[in-house]
Amino acid sequence: MSGGEVLFPPFASGVNVMIRLRAAKSAVDQIRAALMRLCAVLAACGLMAAPLTTPAHANSRIKDIANFEGVRDNMLVGYGLVVGLNGTGDSLNNSAFTRQSLVGMLERLGVNTRDAANNLSPKNVAAVMVTAVLPPFSRQGTRIDASVSALGDAKSLLGGTLLVTPLVGADGEVYAVAQGPTAVGGFSAQGQGQSVTKGVPTSGRIANGAIVERELPFDMANMDSVRITLRNPDLTTARRVAQAVNAFLGTSAARPADPSTVQVAVPPKYRGDVVALLTDVEQLRIQPDQLARVVIDEQSGTIVMGENVRISTVAIAQGNLTIRVTETPQVSQPAPFSTTGTTTTVPRTNIEVDEGGDKKLSVLDNGVSLQELVNGLNALGIGPRDMITILQAIKAAGALQAEIEVM
Repeated sequence: MSGGEVLFPPFASGVNVMIRLRAAKSAVDQIRAALMRLCAVLAACGLMAAPLTTPAHANSRIKDIANFEGVRDNMLVGYGLVVGLNGTGDSLNNSAFTRQSLVGMLERLGVNTRDAANNLSPKNVAAVMVTAVLPPFSRQGTRIDASVSALGDAKSLLGGTLLVTPLVGADGEVYAVAQGPTAVGGFSAQGQGQSVTKGVPTSGRIANGAIVERELPFDMANMDSVRITLRNPDLTTARRVAQAVNAFLGTSAARPADPSTVQVAVPPKYRGDVVALLTDVEQLRIQPDQLARVVIDEQSGTIVMGENVRISTVAIAQGNLTIRVTETPQVSQPAPFSTTGTTTTVPRTNIEVDEGGDKKLSVLDNGVSLQELVNGLNALGIGPRDMITILQAIKAAGALQAEIEVM
């Protein structure tokens, strides 16, 4: 015996080959059994769940369904003046705040106009509200976009330039300063007998028109825990997010705190590098769950039904009563060469009544899918507005296993 191999006499070569084949087959069987045991262990640990049975395109990244606490925008607002308009500014007689702002601005620049304030009547100045969104982790000197909207009775902001305008946050502190020419997407023109307006000429945008002056303090790198906030709160989705994070980290660092929040403790290997943790977590894919909900917009007749909408066995019949009244008056003339009688109009009315007799009773079985529900309602030959009434009636009958939300 050499190296664990049994040697046979030369005359037994055929038997030697058979024994080697059996040994190889036994080794393959052992490897297969070991792989099966490994798969069972991984499945028990939750590491081999939906990704093996659910197609990748059906899952969503955590990045697309949730936000990380602290990574958020902040709203800024300010009041300013737009100058340089071509006679389309505010009327100072109707906009007292524009007059006061103009006088105050000129005085800060060393021009005394308070005595002649009542005589000011420029047509090229407009008071505006300036809004902007401060992105997360914006640094000093970063430029952001600003939106400008007329506050008075200005006709158009086309060709105007916004003067220096401080933009404040919810705490009253100045976080950015905006200034620059306004780009307006609409226009208006008028003559003595006709006018035309396209878009909204009283609002515009200044690309990169605001400079960040103050930063929001937030130390992400040294955080001990992070919170993942779901955009659509759901208990099942929150639990799936926690399971996916735990499976990736190999620990029980994540736990759902409520339907919209998942608390994640930063593992030791990510201490001081929370950005790397969030980068890895946001790429994980899960299958979001959703409520069975029917959203109805009665004004436009729009109906949106979720995938999990189900109904119990119910019979539906829908018929419209239509009454059509047609007036066909006829002219009655006297006989020829008659000396009596006059030409008169005789009313003739035709009334038609349609009770929708061609409508049939449609039966929808218990637990039908969304497609079967839509097909059953379409088989009745009804429009969206009638379908809204039917869905509300099914809900009132207790057969619609979904929530109806009317916009």
